[in-house]
Amino acid sequence: MSLLLRALRGDDTPRAPIWIMRQAGRHLPEYRALKQKYDFWTLARTPELTAEVTLQPVRRYGLDAAILFSDIMTPLPAMGLELEFRPGPVLERPVRSPTDVDRLRVPDRDEVAPFVADAIGLLRASLGEVPLIGFAGAPLTLAAYAVQGGGSKEFERFRAFVRQEPQATEALLDALAETTVRYLRSQIDAGVQAVQLFDSWAGILDVPTYRRFGLRYAARVLDALADAGVPRIYIAVAATHLAEAIAELPLEAVSVDWRLPLSRWRALLPGRALQGNLDPAALLGPWTSLETEATRVLREGLGGAHVFNLGHGIFRDTEPDQVARLVELVQGFDRVRASEATSEHPAAGAAG
Repeated sequence: MSLLLRALRGDDTPRAPIWIMRQAGRHLPEYRALKQKYDFWTLARTPELTAEVTLQPVRRYGLDAAILFSDIMTPLPAMGLELEFRPGPVLERPVRSPTDVDRLRVPDRDEVAPFVADAIGLLRASLGEVPLIGFAGAPLTLAAYAVQGGGSKEFERFRAFVRQEPQATEALLDALAETTVRYLRSQIDAGVQAVQLFDSWAGILDVPTYRRFGLRYAARVLDALADAGVPRIYIAVAATHLAEAIAELPLEAVSVDWRLPLSRWRALLPGRALQGNLDPAALLGPWTSLETEATRVLREGLGGAHVFNLGHGIFRDTEPDQVARLVELVQGFDRVRASEATSEHPAAGAAG
């Protein structure tokens, strides 16, 4: 079993496997060269191009996992929500009423995004021993985009809709949850070896609202995959206030942002593998600063299963050489020796 899959299943591995959120895409010159020929939606819906973009960072950096190149909004067109990228996702007819919810459909598994399954087949033939991670957006986050009509800092339309139309919101979330289960099942059937559920906007809600409109539906998706035989990862950004609720989710691993050290997260999420949690901005600073911050994350990750990652997606202005040096640092960090040194000199280990 690969190092990544061992860590996601709770193994305190001798070194932390590393992959990077949004590793396939905007910061890579080879991706930008493809973008001069093809728009994003063409890249994401053409299996051969999707496979090529997914493989680019694995070839360049020797990462311990590939993650499918796609977008969390991919399942929405099959539900009747037409989508364009200009350059971010924009819905022509957002959900703004109970009637809009009623017109949505829940597509069959093979209808959601068949081009994704085709890309996965190509990737599994190319990746060899490198595991492939599939993903989807959590129902709450997809609902936020569906109602807002695109990206937003505050998602005020969605937050108003939750309060003005709670029953319609729940009906929308029901449809999104079932579609997401089918979408992830299609990815697993095609060959992904782990799945990550992105709840990018869970942090905009308070705890009671999250429990009603977020937690219930994320749990439904994750629970439906319990018999699929693949590790399940969940990420909610800027959501430390939701840690107690997140700890109730049926999953193997939680990906966490940089706002708390991993040692604190480990206490909040007992028995779960942790993924994260370097601030993506660290890659924009000098190497000496990046080395210090990354080593701190590695030391904070001791004492349990840890997959090294960023706390959110990599910035487009990140220099590839910085990423290459980071990968080399992480893959050279001996967690067994570091744990032994910490045990022998606990004060020095904590400070280091």
